Amino acid sequence: MQGVLTGFAVIAVVIAVGYAIGRRGYLGDQGREVLTKLAFHVASPALLFTTLAQADLSVIFSSRLLVTALSTAAAAGVFVAVGVVRHWGVGRTTIGALCSSYVNSGNLGIPIAVYVLGDASLVAPVLLFQLVGVTPVALTILDLSGKGEKGPLWRRLLTPLRNPIAVGSLAGVAVSATGLRIPAPVLDPLTLIGGMSVPAVLLAFGISLCGSTMPGRGPDRLPVFLSVALKSFGQPAAAWALAAGVFGLRGAPLLDVVVTSALPAAQNLYTYASSYRVAERLARDSILLSTVISVPVLVVVAALLG
Repeated sequence: MQGVLTGFAVIAVVIAVGYAIGRRGYLGDQGREVLTKLAFHVASPALLFTTLAQADLSVIFSSRLLVTALSTAAAAGVFVAVGVVRHWGVGRTTIGALCSSYVNSGNLGIPIAVYVLGDASLVAPVLLFQLVGVTPVALTILDLSGKGEKGPLWRRLLTPLRNPIAVGSLAGVAVSATGLRIPAPVLDPLTLIGGMSVPAVLLAFGISLCGSTMPGRGPDRLPVFLSVALKSFGQPAAAWALAAGVFGLRGAPLLDVVVTSALPAAQNLYTYASSYRVAERLARDSILLSTVISVPVLVVVAALLG
């Protein structure tokens, strides 16, 4: 259980620092926005590129990835279906679907994979699937649904290539697939810049909590509770059913996929919502509540399947 507690303790401390910074006003009125833009346009693309450029792409053919993809689609699909019926709009439905299915595989998934599962590489299939598959698709939908998107069809189809997150991810995959070796003078500065991504996201999230109301209130109450329920309980349950019932996984492989599916919504989803100025409160509340709930969920999963 040390991995679960350690991972959450690290995140909680950095968010608390961000909250204190916001309360004190050390970064001024634009502090959160600057950190968000830094993470979205500079640090996160660098982090994704350096991570994927050195990744083993053979994991994309594993059965664990299929379980991840199907459980992600199941959780997101339920939210999208409800969003369509309730007329929540493309932007809010997209962010809500991400909060229902996009797990914190980076800053929380890695330490949990190390301390609970015993191997950091076990989170790689989830990380790759989300970075290469889910993120470009979701951000493209957000780009195309924006009010400023009025260009010709060919330009709209090339939207992923103009998104810094997608560009960093796809460039990293290309380098890994071709086997290119990046010289240290090029890789080291990118690694250093990428190291700012997670702290910037968490600090911006902490600042956003200043003066905010309790989560789960206001007009986004239903979307928040639905996304949290799907993320905290629906996705892990779907992963367990698929892994055990369809793919016949047992023991450690079964524990791996269920634990990674039970991770809370990723903090960078708030960065996406803030960058596109859509469903920011939905993202913030969903991330916060799913992070709190995931602590006992992960403990129970590890106890039952470990």
